[in-house]
Amino acid sequence: MAPKAYLKTLEDLGGGLFAWLQPDGSWGYSNAGLVTDGDESLLVDTLFDLPLTREMLVAMADATPAASKIDTLVNTHANGDHCYGNQLVDGARIISSRASAEEMELVPPALLAELIRNADQLGAAGTFLRKIFGAFEFEGIRSTPPTETFEGQTSRQVGDKEVLLIEVGPAHTRGDVLVHVPKDEVVFTGDILFIDGTPILWEGPVGNWIDACNRIIEMRPRVIVPGHGPLTDIEGVRRMRGYLEYIRDEAFRRYEAGMSAIEATRDIALDDYSSWLDSERIAVNVHTLYREFGDPSPPPNTIELFSLMAELAR
Repeated sequence: MAPKAYLKTLEDLGGGLFAWLQPDGSWGYSNAGLVTDGDESLLVDTLFDLPLTREMLVAMADATPAASKIDTLVNTHANGDHCYGNQLVDGARIISSRASAEEMELVPPALLAELIRNADQLGAAGTFLRKIFGAFEFEGIRSTPPTETFEGQTSRQVGDKEVLLIEVGPAHTRGDVLVHVPKDEVVFTGDILFIDGTPILWEGPVGNWIDACNRIIEMRPRVIVPGHGPLTDIEGVRRMRGYLEYIRDEAFRRYEAGMSAIEATRDIALDDYSSWLDSERIAVNVHTLYREFGDPSPPPNTIELFSLMAELAR
């Protein structure tokens, strides 16, 4: 896919499909998608707060009458930047994997709002949280969970289009889902893909995430809409898979050598991936990998991980 200007826009993918893109793709600035056929519509993800989601829905309704009322919403996973705007999709069926629905209960919008309000009491972690999330409006968001869940794979019809929902988690989170529209050769990946940005391995195992990348490649899509970053193609998936394999192998070498996860985090050179956004996420990635390798050390809590990322980001 030839490089295109990466702007905040509703990108027309053809065939009644659209991608909502949010530069620069860093923390919280996620993408979403729309599938339409006739007067029927399916939205892939909402955004991190209500103003951002409202702006997107207005742009979609202006682009196609089918989006004036969303019939179905699919949340690709539980992170708030893909589901906190759900309350604005009034009357829609909301679908996610069962694992994602359960995970959504763990970090409701009110919890993130409280963290930002109390950021000054959290030291370096609080400063970093306010830096990356301070622009978003979490106050007043109402948790709006899925109304339907599935496990494995299911499909939905949007007019004459079949839309496949394929659970590939646990990987980035506990229940990641790909949304594939075979007729139009388009895949909406949620955060299984970060393009020009560093992925974050909250859950693992990393092998599941690598398998998910392979599955996307096997689909041979014409256009791929990542969870963060510009539109991409199979080469973008291969680059992302390469990062996961590299971090896995580098972390394992240091684990075998007896280094702690923190020591490994500080020691691994990012080389070809050093230009990607949010390289500090290596802290989470290495700790998750060490847990997978069998490290008996108590895992750090979320605040400790954000403190380490704050240090690396400096």
